[in-house]
Amino acid sequence: MATDFLTLPRLRDDTMDRINEAFQKVQDRLRRATAAMEQSGQPYAIIGGNAVIHWISQVDPAAYRFTQDVDMLVCREDLPGVTKAMESAGFRYRHVRGIDMFLDGPVNKVQDAVHLLFAGEKVRPNDLAPTPSVEESIPGEAFQVLGLEALVRMKLTSFRLKDQTHLDDMLQVGLIDKSLKERLSIELAERFQEILDQFEPHLGNDFELPGVTEP
Repeated sequence: MATDFLTLPRLRDDTMDRINEAFQKVQDRLRRATAAMEQSGQPYAIIGGNAVIHWISQVDPAAYRFTQDVDMLVCREDLPGVTKAMESAGFRYRHVRGIDMFLDGPVNKVQDAVHLLFAGEKVRPNDLAPTPSVEESIPGEAFQVLGLEALVRMKLTSFRLKDQTHLDDMLQVGLIDKSLKERLSIELAERFQEILDQFEPHLGNDFELPGVTEP
C-alpha cells in the first residue's frame, strides 16, 4: 500500500519581502516614537524585545530575534507630556483592558502600537518585583534603552516563555553569565538558576570534537 505523505503548503513567492516589510514597520514605529520622546525631553526607556535586540547586537548583530512589539518605560506622572509628544508623531493614546498604549495611525490594531509600562510599579499584583526606574537606562545609538541588568530583572519578573528565550539568547552571546545571580534578589535568583540549569551553549564554527585533530 502506498504511503500517504503530508502535503505541505507552498510558501508565497513574496514571503521574505513580507517578513522584511513587517520588520521595517516595527523599526519605523520605534524610530518615530523615540524621536518624539527625544524631542520632547520626556524621560523614557525602550524595554522588551527591542531592548534585547539592542544589547545582543552589541555582541553579535546576527543573533537577535525579530519582535513585533515596541515597549516603552515611562513615569506615570509624565503621562500627559508623553501623550502630547506621541500625538505629535501621529500616535493615539488608548487604555484598553488595563493596558496603556499608543495606537499607530488611524487603524485600531493593538499589535501596531507602542505599549507603556510605568516605572517603579508592578505590572501584575503578584509580580516578584516592580519595574525599574527610568534612570536605569543608558543612551543607545538612537534612543534611550534600559540597562542590561535592569532588563534581565524585568525578564525574570515576567518570566513568560519569550522572556526565558530572551534570557537564553543573552546567555548564548555572553552578555550575561552565572555571576549575575549574586546581584539578584533571592526570588529572581531562583528563576535565573532555572534558566542556567536548562542552558546549553550552541556550538559555533570554532570548536573541536574530542579525539579529533585537524589534518
